[in-house]
Amino acid sequence: MRAIVAHRYGGPEVLSVAEVGAPVPGDDEVLVRVRAVGVSAGDALVMRGEPRAVRLAFGLRHPKQPILGRDVAGEVEAVGAAVTRFRVGDAVYAESDQGGYAELVAVQERFVALRPATVDVIHAAAVPVSGTTALQGLRLAGVVPGQHVLVNGASGGVGGFAVQLAKAMGAEVTGVCRAAKADHVRAIGADQVIDYTTEDFTAGGPRYDVIFDLVADHPLDRVRRALAPRGTLVLSSGKGGKVFGPIGRIVRASVASPFVSQHLRSLAARRNGDDLAELTRRIEAGEVAPVVDEVFPFERAADAVARLESGAVRGKVVILVG
Repeated sequence: MRAIVAHRYGGPEVLSVAEVGAPVPGDDEVLVRVRAVGVSAGDALVMRGEPRAVRLAFGLRHPKQPILGRDVAGEVEAVGAAVTRFRVGDAVYAESDQGGYAELVAVQERFVALRPATVDVIHAAAVPVSGTTALQGLRLAGVVPGQHVLVNGASGGVGGFAVQLAKAMGAEVTGVCRAAKADHVRAIGADQVIDYTTEDFTAGGPRYDVIFDLVADHPLDRVRRALAPRGTLVLSSGKGGKVFGPIGRIVRASVASPFVSQHLRSLAARRNGDDLAELTRRIEAGEVAPVVDEVFPFERAADAVARLESGAVRGKVVILVG
């Protein structure tokens, strides 16, 4: 099969098309014929091996798994002997454990769900990683109707889903993004939009019941000033240092949380097929709509990752495989 491989760490230039052996599904795995694959921030981190701490998991000198990609959408090509919920030909999407930038990928059955019938395969590929991350973050925050939720990084993949899901949960939503993306963030459901280039949401304005911080561009103590006295801060992503990334910020929040009235939570999003199934229901109900910024052909996977890293993306970048 064809795959996009990276045999060393670096920028998008390390990605190339290669012929590799096709995976064989295990007893509990579904073999997916990939039609489209979403590009996520995690793909870029693994590609570059930065922050350096990621190399402890993905390979010290070079990637142990040379094929990136987790957001896959396509059809079932084959199933393992123990698989009971899917059959050949089913339209599915899944979050794979890497290997998604390829024509075929094997994924454990519990991480696979039927694709929403109301969107095409390209938009389905925009859902798994970002959608489940947003859903798990809002669930961790315990969002309830009537709360005021701020999403810092509202125009990206996770942020866009967080805005829509928070609205569907009955919250009032404020999105933080640059001015050029404000109309987009309003269009997906934000009640208010803050342009971070001209306004600092931590500088004495409203206080929020929930802050979902996907950027980590303010010191922790300043973000807490914008949080209600018993509000919840959910930390997810953020670049941080070159070695440990956002880990230091996460540790500081975890240490401080037991001693303050506010709830400081760190999100470690995990693959979850049940969450994907919930997203399918919400998409089919019209509560959530995947947003695709640009679609690239398979041979231009490097350009797709470069587009994501440009910071100009609204929603998700998707690579068309089939």
